[in-house]
Amino acid sequence: MYDKTIDFIRDIYSTKDFIPLHEPKFIGNEKYYLNECIDSTYVSSVGKYVDKFEEMISEYTKSGYAVVTVNGTAALHIALLLAGVQENDEVLTQPLSFIATCNAISYCGAKPVFIDVDKDTLGLSPEKLDSFLQENAIIKDDGCCYNKITSNRITACVPMHTFGHPAKIDKIISVCKRYNILVVEDAAESLGSKYKDKHTGTFGKLGIYSFNGNKTVTCGGGGMIVTDDKKLAKKSKHITTTAKIPHKWEYIHDEIGFNYRLPNINAALACAQMENLDKFIQNKRELAGMYKSFFEGIGIPFLNEPDNSYSNFWLNGIIMENREERDIFLDYTNSHGVMTRPIWRLMNKLSMFKECLSSGLENSEWLEERVVNIPSSVRINQKSAI
Repeated sequence: MYDKTIDFIRDIYSTKDFIPLHEPKFIGNEKYYLNECIDSTYVSSVGKYVDKFEEMISEYTKSGYAVVTVNGTAALHIALLLAGVQENDEVLTQPLSFIATCNAISYCGAKPVFIDVDKDTLGLSPEKLDSFLQENAIIKDDGCCYNKITSNRITACVPMHTFGHPAKIDKIISVCKRYNILVVEDAAESLGSKYKDKHTGTFGKLGIYSFNGNKTVTCGGGGMIVTDDKKLAKKSKHITTTAKIPHKWEYIHDEIGFNYRLPNINAALACAQMENLDKFIQNKRELAGMYKSFFEGIGIPFLNEPDNSYSNFWLNGIIMENREERDIFLDYTNSHGVMTRPIWRLMNKLSMFKECLSSGLENSEWLEERVVNIPSSVRINQKSAI
C-alpha cells in the first residue's frame, strides 16, 4: 500500500524528485509587480500595492473592509484586541489547531479554553460548545459572560477552518450570541472556501487570513483582518501602524500601537498571486478529487469537504487506522522523498497550555492519532508559465 501510494503521488506530480507538502507557485505578474515596486523605491509599509491588496481581498471575500498585517498571527492578535479580549479573560477555541491560534490569545494576556471538534469538519463543534457554556457559563449584570469555575470573563470564541474545510460557523455564532461572546474566525487556511455560499472569515465580527509561504496565496508572510464594522477597520489600521496620528511633520502617537503593517514589496507579490487564486483553487479541488478516488480504492478514508461547504483543499488529508499505522506511513513516505506530516499535536498537550481548561476532547484525540497530510501543491508548471 505504501509503495502504491508513493507511486500515485509521483505520477500526479510527474517527478521522481523530492515532493514537498505544499510549495508556492508563481505563474503570473509576480516578477513584474516586484520590479515595479523596487523601481518605485516604496518597498516598506507605504505603497500602492498595500492598498491594492486590501481592496482585492475585500472585493473577493465580499467583506466590508480588509486591513493587511505582516502575518496571520499578527492579524489574529489585533482582531482579538479589537474584540475586547483583555488580560485574564478566557477565549474559547479548539485544541486541534496550529500554535498561532493560542499564541495570539496569549499575546492578549488571555487563556484559551479548549472545546472539542467535529470529526466531519475538524472544526469547533457547536454542540460541544453549547454543552460547555450551558454547564459552565453565566451572564452577569454587566452583560458579560463569565466562567462559573474560574470566575474569569469569557470574551471571545475562535473557531478555525481546518485545512480549508469550513466549520459549522453559523451554528457556532448562534451559540455564542446567546452568551454575548464575540466570534473571531481563524480563517488562516481557508481563503476561497465557502460555507453556504458565503466566504469563511466573513461570518464573525472579525476574521483573519494568512499568506504564509505554504498557503494557497502567499507573499512570503502576510495576514489580513476582515470585518464589516467600519469603526473596527479604522481602529485596526491605526494600531497596526504604530498608532500614529497623521501630521505633516510631527510624530504623535495616541496609544500603544504595533508595527504590524505589511511591506509594499510583499503586497506586490500578493496582488499577483490573488489574480490566480480561482485557478489555484480549481486545480487543488481537482487534485482532491483524484486523491479521494485513489484512497477510497485502497480502503483509506479521505478528508473530503463537509456538507454545505466549498473547500479550497489547502492541505489534503487521510485517516489512518491508528497511531501505529500513521507513524509507519509517515516514516515510509518521508524516507522515500514524499513529504507527509501528522496533524498538529493538540494544544492542551503543550507545556504552556496544559493547565488550561478543556472539555471532552475525544474527537480531537482520535483525529490527532490518525490524520496525515499529503502533498497538496498546485500542479502547474511554474517555469513554463512565467
